[in-house]
Amino acid sequence: MHISFVVPAHNEEKYLQKCLSSIEKEIARTKCDSEVVVVNNASTDATGDVARSFSWARVVDEPKKGLVRARSAGLSASSGELVANIDADTIVPEGWLETVLSEFSRDEKLVALSGPFIYYDISAPRRFFVKLFYIGGYVVDKILKLFGIGAMLQGGNFVFRRNSFERAGGFDTSIDFYGEDTDVARRLRKIGKVKWTFSLPIKASGRRLAKEGFIIIGFRYGLNFFYTNFFGRPFTKTYIDIREDTSSQTKK
Repeated sequence: MHISFVVPAHNEEKYLQKCLSSIEKEIARTKCDSEVVVVNNASTDATGDVARSFSWARVVDEPKKGLVRARSAGLSASSGELVANIDADTIVPEGWLETVLSEFSRDEKLVALSGPFIYYDISAPRRFFVKLFYIGGYVVDKILKLFGIGAMLQGGNFVFRRNSFERAGGFDTSIDFYGEDTDVARRLRKIGKVKWTFSLPIKASGRRLAKEGFIIIGFRYGLNFFYTNFFGRPFTKTYIDIREDTSSQTKK
């Protein structure tokens, strides 16, 4: 299967190089048919230059800021049967691609696959509580599926079949941040099987947790997960851009 990595990047010059290097190493290990698309999303730093320093990566400029808008631009520029949506501050671990390809190859009904973040730059106690949060989410996901309601994906660590996602309507670019992954999951679930598994972890920066606090972030993600699943739209319309002054908010 041909897989496209789509990496949205807004002012990510600090993290992007490690992310792309990890993708390069993982592709080399599996030798799968693949491509990498980096979306330089309204960056004002050297993000575009960092992306273009990787000659094998295709760089797409999306001048209008927005995570979902950037994901959509990357999807349009890619061609893979599978599309891996990876955040610019993540590090793809060894075995990640093997798990993805194995899961999709053995289950034709699987339309989306996702797993947890492993925050590599926060304390061990905080990582423990994050894991508990994921366990709770996993249980809730199973319960909701029994009633035919929604599904769970982790934004920044999810893969879907292109044809299934097109049937589901593609990205909703009116969503800026919170609820974007749940919106994708709930619509794809109507097409086929959406699977969240602890067997597909990815390393990620815990900078948002560090800036805003575990309790606040946990509440916001939980609230928007339920609100998007039950009402079709996220509850939270604003988000703090942690790459810039955290006193400023981006509003929709």
